[in-house]
Amino acid sequence: MAQKHKQNIFYVLFKTYLKFFHDKVFYKKVYRIGSENVPEEGNPMIVVSNHQNCLNDPLGLIFSFTDRKPHILTRADVIEYNWFTNKFLRSVGLLPTFRMNFDGEESLSKNKGTFSESEDALIDGNTIIMFPEGMHQDKHWLGNFTTGFTKMAFESAEKDNFQTEVFIQPACNHYSNYFGIQNEMIIKFGTPISIAPFYELYKTKPRTAQRQVIALAHEQINNLMLNITDIDNYKAIDFIRSIYGRHYAISNSLDANYFPNMLESDKLLFANLEKAKAENCDSVLNIYNKALQYKQELKSQGIGDTEVMLDTSLMQIVANILSLIVFLPIWIVSLWPNILIFNASNIFMKNIKDKMFEGTIRYTLSVMATIPITYILTFVLTFHFVNGWVAFFYICVLPALAIFAWNYWQFAKRTFRMLKHKRMAFEKRKDLSQTRKEIIESLDNVLGIAK
Repeated sequence: MAQKHKQNIFYVLFKTYLKFFHDKVFYKKVYRIGSENVPEEGNPMIVVSNHQNCLNDPLGLIFSFTDRKPHILTRADVIEYNWFTNKFLRSVGLLPTFRMNFDGEESLSKNKGTFSESEDALIDGNTIIMFPEGMHQDKHWLGNFTTGFTKMAFESAEKDNFQTEVFIQPACNHYSNYFGIQNEMIIKFGTPISIAPFYELYKTKPRTAQRQVIALAHEQINNLMLNITDIDNYKAIDFIRSIYGRHYAISNSLDANYFPNMLESDKLLFANLEKAKAENCDSVLNIYNKALQYKQELKSQGIGDTEVMLDTSLMQIVANILSLIVFLPIWIVSLWPNILIFNASNIFMKNIKDKMFEGTIRYTLSVMATIPITYILTFVLTFHFVNGWVAFFYICVLPALAIFAWNYWQFAKRTFRMLKHKRMAFEKRKDLSQTRKEIIESLDNVLGIAK
């Protein structure tokens, strides 16, 4: 019988606060798919997932569970990066794990206590979250798995004399963009793997049992996520996704405005590109090279593919500028305190070499420091100079103003890119448009898309 675990009210309130800003402000939309596959709360379960976006990955999983307080094992250097991340990550259940390649052999002894505590919690019916790649990637790519999660699962079962069924729950994370805010995110759960059928094998051949479970988990996660295995051509393939992905989705009768459909379409696109490359390698590689040249030309001109594709009329650009002027007063109002919240994280990110930490620092610093401080200050000042009801209303609309401020700025940048494109020489615009057309037509041809 699964054992229910009561959550501390302060943890529930803190988690609700964090989830609100994560799901409603930091991200435009969070899709949680396959939650019905997850075993009932109280069953010992290790959630294993791909790892591409540092803190954002475990947070997406934590907020997917309403009836659990998962323990999360993650890289020690992430948790101990600075005071803010240390306090925050430990408060939501993250525990440090040390790795020989990164933390030194002498640090491995520190894992004994963490693993022993986690194994006891697991056999007591709790949930552990682990990222078996060992470190986050900076690509839509799945690395090899370490044995840590299977070692913990089997050793936990062994502590209980193999009387308890332990589950491995495969999951994946996927993002429309790794950087900035108001992007879309998917958390997708696969079919739980019971390791009970492997208990007898483990008793005599523990490594074989672990390898078989690892293979099953790796296969599921590979099928759930976008795994671009052609690393040599990754930049070209990823760029092709951005300029061709919607067209390809629509060609396959998928709603391109529904992000989970785009994940499935991108998986199919990569699979068919690999198939086409196997049949006609030179043609596909030529497309990749042309796509990269087109990308470089866009960068040199300071515009994006959208500007070339739409070739927006001057009238539409003028309409955009008028809209910016009309909403400018609201944007100016929305800058407080959001300009402080947005830019405070930029200061911390200046000396960070790993760009995948951007989302971690931006979210962590905001919810742990800048949002509470500036919101409280705003409430106090408004209460003092106006009244309590206005102060309360102002605080309630601040998250909406943050979203407006961000989207206004993104709209302004798109408008100025349109203007920059329109001011280019006609022949240059024509060349870019023709290059884009040739890439799309070549892709249609090698992928067998009907005209």
